[in-house]
Parts: sequence; structure tokens; C-alpha cells
Amino acid sequence: MGLRLTIIALFVACLSTLAVAQGASVAFGTIAQDTSLPVEVTSEELSVDQQTGTAIFSGNVVIGQGEMRLSAQRVLVVYRTDANGIAKMEATGGVTLVSGPDAAEAQRADYSIDDGTIVMSGDVLLAQGASALSADSMTIRLEDGTAQMSGNVRTRLQTGPDQ
Repeated sequence: MGLRLTIIALFVACLSTLAVAQGASVAFGTIAQDTSLPVEVTSEELSVDQQTGTAIFSGNVVIGQGEMRLSAQRVLVVYRTDANGIAKMEATGGVTLVSGPDAAEAQRADYSIDDGTIVMSGDVLLAQGASALSADSMTIRLEDGTAQMSGNVRTRLQTGPDQ
């Protein structure tokens, strides 16, 4: 009887994996992100262009907003035309995003501040404890802490105790 329950549990886990593989949403982070919190940036270099309303942070860039941390080699910040804050950020070069126990890696991340979304693309890898998902892209909705994986989605679930 115990073996049968284990097989049923594994089957249910596989169905969940198939739902993710077909583009279903997954959780990301432990809480919804408050996009009204200030954004803090550290880097080795900063170049500001007043004419275009942009700034380029380069070299070991780390961006923090509340519980969320993003690191990359280069981040382009585009300011709003009314000079009232940041409109979007584009991170490239070894991008890592961490929120709570979840971590995601990609080649690029585009963060739309107003929409509260981050689109990660290029060899995306999402680690959630001992489980991992990979895809071509992942869209994270910070308002509710969900993520949508798409393109060549693969999942590895840890079904037993963490090792």
C-alpha cells in the first residue's frame, strides 16, 4: 500500500511538472515584491548621459529593492522623461536574481518598474530548494510573486528528502 501511495504522489508531481512545461505559472520568492520601495545600486563604474536620460552601471553591479537582489556585469537604467524616478532597467552579463529562497540565472533581465515585471532571457535557470527549472525565458510578476516559464522548459523535481 505504501509503495502505491508513493507512485501516486510521484504521478501527481509529474502532472505538475507537465503543467509547468506547458507554460503554467510557478511561484517565485517568498512574498510579493513592493515595487514602491527604493532601489539601491552598487557598481565599480557609473556613466550618466543627461541627453538620453540613461545611466550605465558596470562591473559587479548589485541592485537591491526590498527582499529582492539582482546582480550582473552591466545594467542600463532608463529614467522617466519627467525625471521622476526609474522607468526600466536592462541587466546583462551573468544575471542572477534572488528573492527569498529562490534564485534565477540568465544572460539578460529586463525590469519594467511601472509594470512590476522582470523578463529574464537566455539560458534561464530557476532554483527552488533542491528542485530546478530551466527555459528560454521567464517572466516574473512581482505584484503576486509568480513566474511564467516558456520555451524549452525542463524541470527537475526533488521528490524525496533534500540531500
